[in-house]
Amino acid sequence: MDPHLAAALSEITTGIYVLTVCEGERRHGMSSSWVTQVSGDPPLIMAAVDKRHFSHSLLERQGVFGLNVVGHQSKELEDYFFSAAARRPDNLAPFAYELGTTGVPLLKLAMAAFECRVVGSYPAGDHTLFVASIARAEVREQDRPVTSLDLPYVYVGTVVPRQRN
Repeated sequence: MDPHLAAALSEITTGIYVLTVCEGERRHGMSSSWVTQVSGDPPLIMAAVDKRHFSHSLLERQGVFGLNVVGHQSKELEDYFFSAAARRPDNLAPFAYELGTTGVPLLKLAMAAFECRVVGSYPAGDHTLFVASIARAEVREQDRPVTSLDLPYVYVGTVVPRQRN
């Protein structure tokens, strides 16, 4: 990617989340920053997932996912799910979680958690946009969400170091 474009894209502020999926006994989570609310009535959110990521095929088949909001008190979630240690099929073992009513894992450390049902998916280059209704939402901890500005790196289709002035 052109470094000037990467630098400009890195200025788009995003939240930091852990997207979780489940299929049978397999439980998986991934760091996710391309997430946003796309409708108020009905409330819908969208998560962009790289087609090459392990979670993508599980999400396509199951049609449900958890969205766990990473707060400053739970930043260890981002540290782990962004790391090489999380790049395996069943990667939730280090963290306590509960299965929601949709069967998706919801991380107990997350400051807020959503259970989501996919209502539409749209190809978008190397990602798929999964638009989802919210089956359940819960705020668990009063905290400030971690954003891309809080990290020394940013994902713009590839991971790049954040340019600090």
